[in-house]
Order: sequence, then structure tokens, then C-alpha cells
Amino acid sequence: MTPESSAPAPESSRTTSLHWLVHILLMLVILLVWRGRAGGFSPLHDPRASAPPVVPRGDLRPEELDNIDVYRRVAPSVVNITSLAVQRDKIGLDATTIPQGTGSGFVWDDQGYIVTNYHVLSRGEEFRVTLSDWTRPLSARVVGIAPDHDLAVLKIDAPTEQLKPASLGTSTGLLPGQKVLAIGSPFELDQTLTTGVISGLEREITALTNRPIQGAIQTDAAINPGNSGGPLLDSAGLVIGVNAQIRSPSGASAGIGFAIPIDTVRRIVPQLIRNGKVERIGLGIRIIPDQTIARLGLQGVMIREVDPQGPAADAGLEPSKRLPNGQIVPGDLIIAANGRAVTNSGDLYRVIDQLKAGDELKIRVLRQGKEIDLNARLAVLPQ
Repeated sequence: MTPESSAPAPESSRTTSLHWLVHILLMLVILLVWRGRAGGFSPLHDPRASAPPVVPRGDLRPEELDNIDVYRRVAPSVVNITSLAVQRDKIGLDATTIPQGTGSGFVWDDQGYIVTNYHVLSRGEEFRVTLSDWTRPLSARVVGIAPDHDLAVLKIDAPTEQLKPASLGTSTGLLPGQKVLAIGSPFELDQTLTTGVISGLEREITALTNRPIQGAIQTDAAINPGNSGGPLLDSAGLVIGVNAQIRSPSGASAGIGFAIPIDTVRRIVPQLIRNGKVERIGLGIRIIPDQTIARLGLQGVMIREVDPQGPAADAGLEPSKRLPNGQIVPGDLIIAANGRAVTNSGDLYRVIDQLKAGDELKIRVLRQGKEIDLNARLAVLPQ
């Protein structure tokens, strides 16, 4: 090794290194002090801690007060309905009730009649009604059902003072944009209030019987499973519809709900209370299923049978028949009613549902390739 390489470092180099070390230490001290002041090392607990003061919110808004007022007045009229199936042992001595679902309803009058949807009851054999004050569930009897209209009436025995009948309005003159409220038991959460507006009118929904229900009220008020049968209210707290269906890919509310108009309910419920059934107005015919007609490439309503004592027979409508040689002769194919095209049974029912017993129905049929016009007078049909 050369003498130059083994010589000690100059004094100036050691001084420079010492200065750098001092600078680095000073920066670390400054950083630690800054973190301490910024809270980096603040205590985990503070013995002086307390909640922030309550900020006065002021008066409720008029719309909120209106909602509260409607809820307080109407909620006592809304009930929860539980549908039960009865399972018996092999001998038939012991029976177990199995819940099939829940729904809502409302008190119709002080006699204990409860209005709800038919589909709320359709799977049950026994029914329990719980009033708004959450007394014990009461056994309920079926008074009458109207499957084509998705309406039903139950009867409970309860003291008159416990029954708070709902006030009924009208579904005539409603306008899109009107405020509405719904009260019911979605997902078994009783006495739930939701609000929204009327989104549309004169909608059509389908009953379990595949009959169209016309004039339904569309709303964006949240309606979920369990709301069925409960009331749809206007801003005055009057019942304007019976919540019945939703349209949703998930089965939960998607802002598209439908209620049966109260004017329809007013017409149907008294019949159910009086007779246990609804008068069926019609022609007295049995038809071939729409799916079969569609598979044949036809549009219309094909008559399979005609009641010999009914309006269709009097009008000269012809049923399908089988000849002695086994050949089948198709019955009349109804293609128009009162000037409206008929492509399936729903089209025909829509026309008939607007009429009453004794009204004339103008029918156009296709018979063996020829169009024929006939007149039928509608009548009440046997159940």
C-alpha cells in the first residue's frame, strides 16, 4: 500500500460529516415535536370527554305534520293477517298449524269485517288477525272471496270499541303526482308507513285467475311482501285503493306498485258481505285456452261449450262439436266485442267487466271462414 493511501482523512472532512449528522438529528427532533403537536402521540382516552350539545331542530315541516296526522288517524284501522295451513297426523287426531304467509288488511266497519286481497288468503286454511294495539291474534272466518278481483273479506269477533273502521274516499278524479301513503306489514313489520305519489292511472294487473283487473293505481310508495291488502291513502287519510301487487325483478319494492281502486272495492265488498260471492256477469260460455288458440295460429276467443239456458245460446253462438264420424268442428271464434278487437280472453273480459246484467253486447265471430255479427244480452251467471 502506498504512503498516500494510508494517510488519515483531513480535518475538514470530519467536520463536514459532523455537521451533516447534527442536521439530521435536528430534523428528527423537529419531526417528532411536530407529530406530537399534531396529535400523533395524543392520549387514547380523554377523561374530559362528553357528547356534543343537542342542536334544537325547530318545528316540524307542514308535510311531516300531515304525514304524522294521517298515520295517527289511520294506523288503528290497519291489521296484520297471518295465513295458516293445517297439517294433521296420519290418524287425524292431532293438527299442527303452519304459517303460510302474512299480509295486511283494514277494518271495514264496526261489525268486524276486514278487507284484504284474495291472494293473501289463497294458501291458507285458518287465519289470524292482529289489531293495531297488538292484543292477542284473533281467529278470523272467511266471509267471501272474489278471486277475479283479488279481494276477500274476513270476519272477526271483537269489541266495537277496538274496531276503528277506515274512512273511504273515491278513486274517481285522481291525478298523477298526488301524494299517497301506504300502511301495512311489509316483511312482518307491522304498522309501517311509506309515502310517495300516484305515478299512473288506469293500469292493468292480473289476478291469480288470469283475469285482468282494470283501473289499478300505480304508485312509487314502497310496497313490499306483506303490504298486500293494506290501504293506499290520499293526503286526507282516505282509502283510495287496496295495495295488491308490485313489479320488481327482485321481489322487493322497485318503486312500481299497484292498488285496486277503492271504487271497485266499494262495488265488490258489499256483495261479499251480503252473499259471500260476487255476481258473475257473462255470456254463459266455456272457452278453449288462449295458449291452444295461439298454437293454432289464431287470434280471438274460441267457444268450446255454450250453456243452453244462457245469453250465448239465445244469441245464436255455436260451440265446438264432434261429428258422428269423429271430425271436430271448431266453435265460433269471437274476434270483436262492442267494436273492440278481441285477440284473447283478456280482451273479452275487459269489455264485459265494464257492463252489467241486461246490457247488450255486440259480438263479431268468425264461423267457418265467414264473419257474422250477433247481439247478446248479458246475464248473471250461476256460480
